[in-house]
Amino acid sequence: MRRVIFNQKGGVGKTTITCNLAAIYAALGKKTLVIDLDPQSNSSQYLLGEKSFSIEKTSLDYFNNMLSFTLFGNDPDDLPKFIHSTPFENLYIMPSHPDLDDLQNKLESRYKMFKLKQSLDMLSDYENVFIDTPPALNFYSRSALIASNTCLIPFDCDHFSRNALYRLLNSVAEIRFDHNASLEVEGIIVNQFQTRAKLPKVIVQELIDEGLPVIKPFISYSIKIRESHDDAKPMIYFDPNHKITEEYIQLYERLSQHE
Repeated sequence: MRRVIFNQKGGVGKTTITCNLAAIYAALGKKTLVIDLDPQSNSSQYLLGEKSFSIEKTSLDYFNNMLSFTLFGNDPDDLPKFIHSTPFENLYIMPSHPDLDDLQNKLESRYKMFKLKQSLDMLSDYENVFIDTPPALNFYSRSALIASNTCLIPFDCDHFSRNALYRLLNSVAEIRFDHNASLEVEGIIVNQFQTRAKLPKVIVQELIDEGLPVIKPFISYSIKIRESHDDAKPMIYFDPNHKITEEYIQLYERLSQHE
């Protein structure tokens, strides 16, 4: 199963959701790959810590490899060269790089948007792939949507996020129509939910009433998430008995039922 975690709005928890779900799959014995396509490299830092700043052979090299394609080399099955183990068993990552932005125009002009899908189609070692994307509908997020089976949408409970959500759903529908007929929105993940606040409850209930695929449980707000970022340990390793960890495990169970 290949999932892209995507939202054109920043600060909604893409990286947190990507890494914590991937870590649970891995902790339960499923070989899992995270692909970090966000130049901010937050998933890479979350899973690799300080090592992420010095690691060689990143997603930048993978995409550069596309541009230097020759008849006798640099095939789509080169992807494993850019995958690295993390400190956590069964969990692997293709780390990002800040210079990814500089390649976009070249990649688009060379029509490389389907190459990630081709590479992943040839990669059979991983039961689950999670792709973290930049907060924009650009070459990298489009490539991820084309390469994935499903899309998970992180949602922060405010009116700005709600307005952005409708535009995002239209963007996903356009990718499905034009490039990836099997792509589906697996669900909307409500993140940083505050149970005592009125507005989040109202907004989320309106989404449910509209028939949008909101997934339960909602992920609560907690400072523990920031602490787990600082320690470079997803919650299943940082605090396995915490309420947030339990919510992510429940979310994993819901997604597993869908599989």
